[in-house]
Amino acid sequence: MDKAELFSQIRAKQSFLCVGLDTDIQKIPSFLKDTSDPLFYFNKQIIDATAPFAVAYKPNLAFYESRGTSGWNSLSKTVHYLRENYPEIFLIADAKRGDIGNTSSMYARTFFEEMDFDAVTVAPYMGEDSVTPFLAYLGKWVILLALTSNKGAFDFQYLTDQEGNKLFEKVLHKSQQWADDRQMMYVVGATKAEELGGIRKIIPNHFLLVPGVGAQGGSLQEVARHGLNEECGLLVNSSRAILYASTGSDFAEMAGKVAMETQREMSLLLKERSLI
Repeated sequence: MDKAELFSQIRAKQSFLCVGLDTDIQKIPSFLKDTSDPLFYFNKQIIDATAPFAVAYKPNLAFYESRGTSGWNSLSKTVHYLRENYPEIFLIADAKRGDIGNTSSMYARTFFEEMDFDAVTVAPYMGEDSVTPFLAYLGKWVILLALTSNKGAFDFQYLTDQEGNKLFEKVLHKSQQWADDRQMMYVVGATKAEELGGIRKIIPNHFLLVPGVGAQGGSLQEVARHGLNEECGLLVNSSRAILYASTGSDFAEMAGKVAMETQREMSLLLKERSLI
């Protein structure tokens, strides 16, 4: 999916919502655990309930890898279900890979050839040769970790050199030599919304994947105020607030309700900026 197609979906649905499929076997409704594939059964119903309001889905691979081969099977079935039933959806592998070039080539083959994701999250700290194998796939995207929501972000990402440049800013500057805004996005945490103005000065045209809205306390209004650009430029992720809106038999219905409420708020924000 190219940038124009993604923006077209955002305008059509009046939404820049990404639903994070962080499907935890310990948190899904207990009655699902008796089914043959609890993770997939849960995902399928969540997807059907939220797809009218979302433009992207982001499975976090840790929740599937933790289940061994059965988890990988659940993930594969989830991807196949999305491709078969919602082909317009932008599909992100939240894998946070980053290794030497030949290993990254194998990761890229996994997510772009074998599993047909549109994008994969990649850690930049081993440098260009660990990222470029993912960029060899035309029509696919790298989503580079820039500034994350977690407390530990302050351990390294804010380290400042003698010229006053923070490490995450150096990542933004340097990585633009590897790919442009038609193939690279960046992760910027919603709890770091105050940094978005400065980030937009460095990368005005790139899409940002923004986790941390909802259960982590990030403000959608603040993210939109600082982060929206002329092509929207945002995919705002919500995981737990949607997935676990209910632990009862109405879990999918309640997930759809939260997704719809988020979409309505996003629609207003897009209209305020004359993007729809």
